[in-house]
Amino acid sequence: MAPPSHCHTINGGAPRNGAISAVETTSTPEASDTARLLDADEFRRLGHQVVDFIADYYAGLGDYPVHPSVTPGFLRRQLPVDAPSRPEPEAFAAALRDVRDLILPGVTHWQSPRHFAHFPASSSTVGALGEALAAGINVVPFTWAASPAATELEMVVVDWLGRALHLPERLLFAGGGGGTILGTSCEAILCALVAARDRKLAEIGARRIGDLVVYCSDQTHFAFRKAARIAGILREHCREIPTYRDDTFALSPSALHAAMQADVEAGLVPLFLCATVGTTQTTAVDPVRELCAVAARHGGVWVHVDAAYAGSALVCPEFRDVIAIAEAVDSLSMNAHKWLLANNDCCAMWVAAPSALVAALGTEQEYILKDAAAEGHDVVDYKDWGTTLTRRFRALKVWLVLRCYGVEGLRSHVRSHVAMAAAFEAMVRDDARFEVVAPRRFALVCFRLRSPERLGGEKAANELNRRLLEEANAASSGPYMSSAMVGGVYMLRCAIGSTLTEERHVREAWKVVQERATSILVNVANWVQTSR
Repeated sequence: MAPPSHCHTINGGAPRNGAISAVETTSTPEASDTARLLDADEFRRLGHQVVDFIADYYAGLGDYPVHPSVTPGFLRRQLPVDAPSRPEPEAFAAALRDVRDLILPGVTHWQSPRHFAHFPASSSTVGALGEALAAGINVVPFTWAASPAATELEMVVVDWLGRALHLPERLLFAGGGGGTILGTSCEAILCALVAARDRKLAEIGARRIGDLVVYCSDQTHFAFRKAARIAGILREHCREIPTYRDDTFALSPSALHAAMQADVEAGLVPLFLCATVGTTQTTAVDPVRELCAVAARHGGVWVHVDAAYAGSALVCPEFRDVIAIAEAVDSLSMNAHKWLLANNDCCAMWVAAPSALVAALGTEQEYILKDAAAEGHDVVDYKDWGTTLTRRFRALKVWLVLRCYGVEGLRSHVRSHVAMAAAFEAMVRDDARFEVVAPRRFALVCFRLRSPERLGGEKAANELNRRLLEEANAASSGPYMSSAMVGGVYMLRCAIGSTLTEERHVREAWKVVQERATSILVNVANWVQTSR
């Protein structure tokens, strides 16, 4: 079999799958080679190649199928077993060709205008260049002293963003709270949970960690249950409270109260509630104010709001009612990389009592980390606000996004997707063969094909929609959607949010769904006819 075209050729001989013999690699790098590792002219030359590559990628993104048709191991079989001992001539350009020819055909194109399967991982020119700028500067702002400007910019940015999202003042630095920028909501939930755990154990004694109980709904993201296990909460002490379609799959305050009361009567200790604004399955919104009231009646249970997706929509005043109910929460997190053009990764978290985070996650200050300029000042050391010490300068890209697009620009971005989702919902409702399964609140439409009565039963309807999703996603140049199973109902999810998505992409996606539905229903009718 001929070797892959990207394998390295040595001295004009046969390709060796990227490996070069030890005899050929015994020389020591010259000082001039080391200097070129961050040579300004070389950086400029290669940087232009990368910018051109990315620009060409976006220009041709519509030519890629959103989801690749590959099997496990497809890439590993094409790449060398060992890393090259020495770089090939023009190695960077060759590597970029491999990205184009080998890697891009095997990725799911999250920035595709036809990607409707997941909540967005939004990109923007400023967000991407902000990432590049932060990577180029490459500071490590774990303490104020380690990079004063990075720390203070983060403090400014989280207050800017908090005000843009209409968050309660008590969650901002200006109101006695504060925020930080982490990688994901998974981190934020874990940090809040550990802070709540240590605060409660300081009150009741560390030996009672096995009595702590945490609460969520059956729609809460699985990241919460994972965080609970990491934090030492017993698996059997994570209460998943059922939700129902009649309640739009939102967590019931009365059901929460009953669960907490039963635990108290059993000698257990209610610790933490994770409420959600915009659940993953259907974007359900939990009644946060009422849930906070329940939590307050049970020993001050810590209430965290996971607004990973829908938190971005709070930038629009028309969604202010969602967050106006959150005055009493202890913490809140949202992913700016999902819908606010900040590129992966970027999760903002705010807490009403930063001291609780620092008490749980703080580390003893080593001498090497001390700085005379910080002595006597109440500075923020962000290493004490999260699980990691090494951290990225994420605030820089958020600052650039806010400066270059403005709050109004972000509102327009979100509103355009909400409008497209409303248009898609209207198209679904106009076709009597379909139904909208859950209320559309933001830019996610949950829908399904109604099962012909002669098929009967929910099981048959679910199987029909599984087939519809499979065929729609398999269509050439078609959309890529996902599914959810909620309350025993299988539904298709159309999540609109890609920066490049336009209304024509939404209409084209719906046309594909309709065409595949027609084909499936004809086949079903023929099958029923021949079965008589």
